[in-house]
Amino acid sequence: MNAPKQNANQERQITVLSGWLMLPLQLLFLLGGPALLAWSLAAGIRQQNHPYWLWFVVALLMILGGSIMIFGFFTLQPNEARVLVLFGDYRGTVRTSGFHWGNPFYSNGPAAGGHGRVALAKSGEQPPPAPPKKNPRMKISLRARNLNGDRLKVNDKRGNPVEIAAVLVWRVQDTAQAMFDVDDYEAYVSVQYESAVRHLASLYAYDHGEDDETTLRSGVEEVSRALTVELQERCGKAGVVVEEARLTHLAYAPEIAQSMLRRQQAEAVIAARRKIVHGAVSMVEMALADLAEKKVLEFDDERKAAMVSNLMVVLCGESEVHPVVNTGTLYS
Repeated sequence: MNAPKQNANQERQITVLSGWLMLPLQLLFLLGGPALLAWSLAAGIRQQNHPYWLWFVVALLMILGGSIMIFGFFTLQPNEARVLVLFGDYRGTVRTSGFHWGNPFYSNGPAAGGHGRVALAKSGEQPPPAPPKKNPRMKISLRARNLNGDRLKVNDKRGNPVEIAAVLVWRVQDTAQAMFDVDDYEAYVSVQYESAVRHLASLYAYDHGEDDETTLRSGVEEVSRALTVELQERCGKAGVVVEEARLTHLAYAPEIAQSMLRRQQAEAVIAARRKIVHGAVSMVEMALADLAEKKVLEFDDERKAAMVSNLMVVLCGESEVHPVVNTGTLYS
């Protein structure tokens, strides 16, 4: 039986009243209410031995209203938003920076994410309990954030253990999804980072791939693009857009690093020898062709073989060659 699919929330931008317009009314209620209360008591008792009940009730309402209205003021910095929730109903998101006033009964409860980087738990260890996050008035930062991921030990396409780490730049795009579709969008991004990096490493070999095969070491740009696309697919349901993801660390695991280093050294020696032999053969061929063209000497097959052998020894030898001068004739 398939579980019902959760409906994704969608951000709705709304506008609220300017805090500067409501501030004089707030001051009137807070200052005028107590003054009217004092006047109704003093004047009423002095003349009628009881307060002016009408003005007394009005003063109490002004004091009560001013005390409630003061909770409707809030400020937003640039690239900051506030999600407005009224008695459990999402009413919209305010993205305009400045001094605002909204319904005092808008929820001021905990938001989906706190500030700061969420640390990834190392393999085999239980993550430490997260401290309570304080994010007053349901505010969400819209600024770009960095997640510098920890080094992960994974197996590449060929099963070799490697250490890999990446850094990603991300920001909240849809505040409603970030607030209501996931429990904690910062922790969600951190977990999806580890999952995406592990999956990506299993799709590519570390190096020495087949012809035209992209590897983790040689195809850094392509691998980074693939990581960005996969992270965006995973984090999109949390209202997060991944702007960039790049590998910051890539190495063989310590237990096989020495063996892989010896293999790389052997392959480098083989590649160098291959070039040396290819160049020596070309030089020998050119020497024989020039001698034959200019008719300096005529060699039979046996003498050509001896000359080729000597030249190959001279050109391919690692140490300096000391020639032996023959003082006799060409033919013994």
